[in-house]
Amino acid sequence: MKVAILVVAAGRGSRFGGPLPKQYQPLQGRPVLRHCLATFAAHPGVAAIRVVIHPDDRTLYDQAAAGLTLLDPVAGGAERQDSVRLGLESLDGMGFDVVLIHDAARPAISRAVIDRVLQPLHDGTADAVLPGLPVADTIKRVSADGLVEATVARAGLWRAQTPQGFRFVPLLAAHRAAIGLALTDDAAVAEHAGLRVRMVEGDGDNGKITLPADLLSTDAAPVQWETRTGQGFDVHAFAEGDHVTLCGVNIPHSHRLSGHSDADVAMHALTDAIYGTIAAGDIGHHFPPSQSRWKGCDSAVFLRHAHDLLRAAGGRLRHVDLTIICEAPKIGPHRLAMTARLAEILGLPAHRISVKATTTEQLGFTGRREGIATQAMVTVQLPDDGS
Repeated sequence: MKVAILVVAAGRGSRFGGPLPKQYQPLQGRPVLRHCLATFAAHPGVAAIRVVIHPDDRTLYDQAAAGLTLLDPVAGGAERQDSVRLGLESLDGMGFDVVLIHDAARPAISRAVIDRVLQPLHDGTADAVLPGLPVADTIKRVSADGLVEATVARAGLWRAQTPQGFRFVPLLAAHRAAIGLALTDDAAVAEHAGLRVRMVEGDGDNGKITLPADLLSTDAAPVQWETRTGQGFDVHAFAEGDHVTLCGVNIPHSHRLSGHSDADVAMHALTDAIYGTIAAGDIGHHFPPSQSRWKGCDSAVFLRHAHDLLRAAGGRLRHVDLTIICEAPKIGPHRLAMTARLAEILGLPAHRISVKATTTEQLGFTGRREGIATQAMVTVQLPDDGS
């Protein structure tokens, strides 16, 4: 499936109050909107992300989305339903099979919920899927003057959350047919069109920020950190040339390396190691070698992207350990320059970056001087989501 994410962030948040819309309020050092964007951007099953914004919020949006690879935002409409339809129209013709629609005011979306929403769409058992939680409290129907009219049976009642997932073409048609109707969410639009709608388990932490107290209670919670390690490995063969590029440093040699972009085998391994810490796939997922625009590209572009995704997820890179495996060229004379280049790209002190080399004692393809391999290990800290 080719999956698009549509994040709805055009609201004014009248119940929240204040001059700053709630989706741009700071939450644990980052705008509320940034939290969900970072989670979606790191998901390997997501092909593209578009945010629907209020035209007056472009500067705030640019700050919240900095460093992430997103489609250009589009302007929303007078009501949420209008904003979603305009966002869907902007994606029409781009070949998406599935779209997930998410409220920007739900910052704590987890990958587990995203996966649960995608599964029924993947296996064809539903046209629309929404996460939710069974209602646990007793429900009362109350009149306008505050008198209790009835107790509502809670069996079968669920509280709906987002992201809600849909097959793209039927949902767009359903939204076009529902113009002018006051439907409360996109699942209701799908229901109105007669689509098959399935409920899956949501997450108690996936609450919606509506009032300042919601933000304060979330922001006040202490951040619990977890340590993760990521591993990367890459190989490139030699080809005719006069230098190799390793860790962004050009080293004179009898051959060059052949492969994706500038074939910087060391930086590629390191990039994949960082992607691994947030389970964000690999270079080929984010920068397909089949796309000609990446031919000859400086691999620093890939490394910065991986690091930006890590930081967008609230992560901190703490240590880098690279082992370059080759018979030639000699790495030792260039180690300091390579370390300095990586430190510059990653904003990491040089003493947290280890670059070393070894040989295979003339065994295997590296021993036969057919190419270079690199193994990378990284250590990061990430907010612990409790999953």
